[in-house]
Amino acid sequence: MANAGQCAFCFEVLVAHFEGRSPAPLSVFTKAIEADSSSSSLESTTSALSSTFSAAAAVSASTSTFPLFVTWNTIGKNGTRLRGCIGTFEPQPLEKGLANYANIAAFDDTRFSPISLKELPSLECGVSLLTHFEDADDALDWEFGTHGIRISFSVSSRRYSATYLPDVPPEHFVSKEQTLESLVRKAGYTGSKNWSELQIKLVRYQSSKAEIGYLGFLSLKKRIAV
Repeated sequence: MANAGQCAFCFEVLVAHFEGRSPAPLSVFTKAIEADSSSSSLESTTSALSSTFSAAAAVSASTSTFPLFVTWNTIGKNGTRLRGCIGTFEPQPLEKGLANYANIAAFDDTRFSPISLKELPSLECGVSLLTHFEDADDALDWEFGTHGIRISFSVSSRRYSATYLPDVPPEHFVSKEQTLESLVRKAGYTGSKNWSELQIKLVRYQSSKAEIGYLGFLSLKKRIAV
């Protein structure tokens, strides 16, 4: 499952980029978290999956692969603001996948300018490990606030696709219908058809998510002395 050590590793990757060096390995961060039952002191939060979450997700990070997303947020006086979020549905070895997408989400999310060194103190990092993918019976066959959704559809031989992670719909929308309408537009569709008029194929999934702020990363980094 996702943990604050993985988020701290993403911060380490980002800091190492700015310092022109190789990052410390994921293992030193995850081992420190595993050994520290009071990881909440690092400003971390880990979401609980439903009781159907596979026990296989708890195996060692050195042998696990997951579809994953890395999210960068900016924390300010007016709350939390998205700063970058990119991931993949192709299962990734955790260390390689987190390192790749920590950088991609920070520097290559075309919705935002690249993250700068001076922004580090205001950042929060989230890691989402995706699991339990299921083909839905229809576009409304998912639970609001529980499932992430990935849609795909075709119009005039052009294929469209987009996704929202599980925490996005309840944070930004009030219904499944509103979520789907937004997701259709996110996919790039600008036509006049409503989501209900499109032949949408929907895949639902769940995630384990953890978050940590920059101060939490510094605290952990200092404690493990790497």
